[in-house]
Amino acid sequence: MAERILVTGGAGYIGSHCVLQLAEAGYEPVVIDNLRNAARGPGALPESLQRVQRIAQTPIAFQELDITDGAALRELFSTHRFSAVMHFAGLKAVGESVRRPLEYYSVNLTGTIRLLEAMEAHDVRNIVFSSSATVYGDPQYLPLDEKHPVGGCTNPYGKSKYFIEEMIQDLCKAEKGWNAILLRYFNPIGAHESGMIGEDPQGIPNNLMPYVAQVAVGRQEFLSVFGNDYETADGTGVRDYIHVVDLAKGHIAALKKLKENCGCKIYNLGTGTGYSVLQMVRAMEKASGREIKYKITGRREGDVAACYANPELAERELGWKAAFGLDKMCEDLWRWQLQNPTGYSKN
Repeated sequence: MAERILVTGGAGYIGSHCVLQLAEAGYEPVVIDNLRNAARGPGALPESLQRVQRIAQTPIAFQELDITDGAALRELFSTHRFSAVMHFAGLKAVGESVRRPLEYYSVNLTGTIRLLEAMEAHDVRNIVFSSSATVYGDPQYLPLDEKHPVGGCTNPYGKSKYFIEEMIQDLCKAEKGWNAILLRYFNPIGAHESGMIGEDPQGIPNNLMPYVAQVAVGRQEFLSVFGNDYETADGTGVRDYIHVVDLAKGHIAALKKLKENCGCKIYNLGTGTGYSVLQMVRAMEKASGREIKYKITGRREGDVAACYANPELAERELGWKAAFGLDKMCEDLWRWQLQNPTGYSKN
């Protein structure tokens, strides 16, 4: 029997790529999502998962469910026997979290508590959690390793990830038999090389690369570059961008690690290389063959000058290393954007 894995938020950008990797690796993913950040499909399945089914050539189980609904979660756990949970579901826009902090704490924290309670009640004690490099706050040194202090977060989104990490670590200390892997993502970009699944932001993109891609395809007029007076090579902010397929493969490596009864472990998922905003613009111009217009504007509150990973621990303990470079990230992102100029929707 294939191992059954619950994937929360599995219709979203990172979730859908992980569902595909799970299916291809012989697991049986069961996806729940409230579709707040995912496009509905013509039938019961969200559009992203219909496409995952076509790529993987295997049916994907899906239920529309909100993780803050404890009763629905308990019912789900009583109908399925899960060996582990991959937890992606949550609100994820930094700017929005500053404007609507209570909503972010309500969904991200309450939702996770309900999920952990349902897991506890049904004796499912293995979880891979989708955390973020935002837990590190303003870097005290670079590259960031897992020993870097956490909690000095600059926004409620980052704080919610930090609080969830703390909750899971406390649970692992208090209760024997829990295994958890907290994966701190850097900046996932790109898309599956089929061009069939990718990042489809609802409304104006909050992240750099989907915005750059929309400028290239003509959906946005120009890119606003927030600040060119940082202490970096060209004055623009530097980040560690990682191909979403590499990131998804990191989750498969984490699932295997849980089998060792590893307790609670924390790993960075990044490449270890930082690229500036203008370097990313140039890389996307190269991939698309189109000029990307941009304007320099003032710095954005809460942004740091540079942030990139030391990914050596994941390589040493998970046997995982990012394989794809910047050109591949941009080529795959451009293929997705070109084939799906309006994302998953047909308009």
